[in-house]
Amino acid sequence: MIHVLLSDRLLFEPSHLTIEVKQEKSLELKITTREFRIDDFSAAVSIWEAAEGVEVAEGDSREEVHEYLLRNPGLSRVALDGETIVGAVLCGHDGRRGLIYHLAVAPGHNGKGIGRRLLQECIDGLRKAGIARALILVSGENAKGRAFWLRNGWEDVPGTIVMGLDV
Repeated sequence: MIHVLLSDRLLFEPSHLTIEVKQEKSLELKITTREFRIDDFSAAVSIWEAAEGVEVAEGDSREEVHEYLLRNPGLSRVALDGETIVGAVLCGHDGRRGLIYHLAVAPGHNGKGIGRRLLQECIDGLRKAGIARALILVSGENAKGRAFWLRNGWEDVPGTIVMGLDV
């Protein structure tokens, strides 16, 4: 006689079929969020470098990010699973428009609402600062990223192009 045992219950015998699924308590992520601190820089860069469509470039040195954080207190955020940083975003404003940069979630943590949560916290912070509109830069080649932003209520700004100048 053949028996299939899962946990300690007999679930299958060739003479009759009984299917019972024993549900185990799922391990839910206990994600917390907080203000991005300069001590989070290395972990954030690792996440950004691993993320599709996020480019770490000029202006992203530790010193420059530190200055950005000081100019925009409380707006940039990190997400933690326990003590491990699993998401990061830079957020600030110029007094008129909000700017969100480098929203990324660590591989293996995507699709769990972490990016959406970080984004919402940025938007809430910008609203509290009196900012009515925010902008982002999305690479034209980043279809997955563009889809995320569109799903979260962002819109294309037709007729605009991004230009830059090193000063």
